[in-house]
Amino acid sequence: MKTAHSYHPHSHKGLSDRLILSYEDRFLRRKVLVMASGGTLLVDLAQTTSLDHGGVLVTTEGEEIAVEAAVEPLLAITGADMVRLAWHIGNRHTPCQIEPNRLLIQPDHVIADMLVRLGARVEEVEEPFTPEGGAYGHGRTHGHDHSHAHGPEGHAHGHGHTHSHDH
Repeated sequence: MKTAHSYHPHSHKGLSDRLILSYEDRFLRRKVLVMASGGTLLVDLAQTTSLDHGGVLVTTEGEEIAVEAAVEPLLAITGADMVRLAWHIGNRHTPCQIEPNRLLIQPDHVIADMLVRLGARVEEVEEPFTPEGGAYGHGRTHGHDHSHAHGPEGHAHGHGHTHSHDH
């Protein structure tokens, strides 16, 4: 089995295989994955990493394995006031793929109902999902903690702000 210990956002040489992964599956640290060829790859990264579509995992032999976004169920959002709709999606910390004429999010009936009440059209689609990365370059926009729990050293985890999610 091949092993990959490093990830790069872009290929530097020829690719030897591909991994086709959902958005959730592209967030990992250590896992055995099946490549497009049918071979297996042990991904063993130093820290949990968000793998972007177009990035590569580098094996111990120096081979590059392409990371591709898998087709998955999504909701396509359109409407007259796209900026307002995008704001409400972002206010709920929902990963969102922003395109010129639509927004794509993962299926969530609560968010979909809210968007329809705001005048959006919501359509079920199946496409690759490549949402915007976090504002601080960490790749993911969700997963923060609103409970303001403290870790073993007393440091707050999460982003530590307050706001209502019911606008």
